[in-house]
Amino acid sequence: MKVRITQLDGKLPNLALMRLSAWHKYLGDDVFFTRNPDTDLFDMEYDRVYGSAIFKFSEATVARFIRAFPDAILGGTGTESKLTVEGFAGDFNEYDYSIDPGYKFSLGFTQRGCRLKCGFCVVPKKEGANRSTNTIADIWRGEGHPKKVCLLDNDFFGQPRDQWRARIHELNDGGFRVCFNQGLNVRIIDQEACEAIASVQYRDDQFTCRRLYTAWDNIGDEAIFFKGVDMLEMAGVPPKHLMAFMLIGYDPKETKERIMYRLGKMQDRGILPYPMVFDRSRRELRAFARWVATGLYRAVPFQEYQWGARGANRGWLINDEATA
Repeated sequence: MKVRITQLDGKLPNLALMRLSAWHKYLGDDVFFTRNPDTDLFDMEYDRVYGSAIFKFSEATVARFIRAFPDAILGGTGTESKLTVEGFAGDFNEYDYSIDPGYKFSLGFTQRGCRLKCGFCVVPKKEGANRSTNTIADIWRGEGHPKKVCLLDNDFFGQPRDQWRARIHELNDGGFRVCFNQGLNVRIIDQEACEAIASVQYRDDQFTCRRLYTAWDNIGDEAIFFKGVDMLEMAGVPPKHLMAFMLIGYDPKETKERIMYRLGKMQDRGILPYPMVFDRSRRELRAFARWVATGLYRAVPFQEYQWGARGANRGWLINDEATA
């Protein structure tokens, strides 16, 4: 068979597509990997076409892909599809890193699922209850590859305590550097977990600096969020090592004052903020996200940035009358 495998979004290699590619090559099929959602001059008649999107904001790209390949098999958390890679590859558990030869690290999950049921998140629906899956040895690509492991766990400390303790020991005993790419929930962290985090060589997703990812999505979580930040700091993880994703445009009671308040509180502690826009049709929220992500928030007031970015200040469309 001739198989087209299409990654529709995401900068990291897509683990599900890597597994499908390895499976088809094991079967003796010819696999063609691309990030192009459209047909091009090099396309042929394929026996099977796969596509995967992990972000909801990729809807337009997904639509283009379906127009180009109406019979494609589509999956991923950015789609409504309930198809899983296990439905095709079964228990086959090898991964084809050759689809992204520039990626030198090791990718994988030590657990799947999540304890929480946030309204904006599809993980509990897609993955179900929290459970352990792989050891660090299962994930590492082996000798000849860097001891740098990028974990895609959505709730690392949600798996049984004996299991995450074992993974921490494996990281430390093996001399691994680790990226907790999907973030750690500081709202439900305890002292032992903080000490475990402080004990490992955590890094950003490029393994260039000390970085932990977390989130502060709701202003009502301020006290519990900063309690977790304080516990990490006492364990030896300074706030400047934290990048906090801040969801904006989801809460109907959200105001620009609330958004700026969260931003200011994180600045005061040295936490690096990273806005995540829920409703990407709202221009002022996209502008705010760019203003923060580029670091201009440290030097240029947002109102001035809006003027410079668009030639006119169109103001905020957030409900300024909502109760703070």
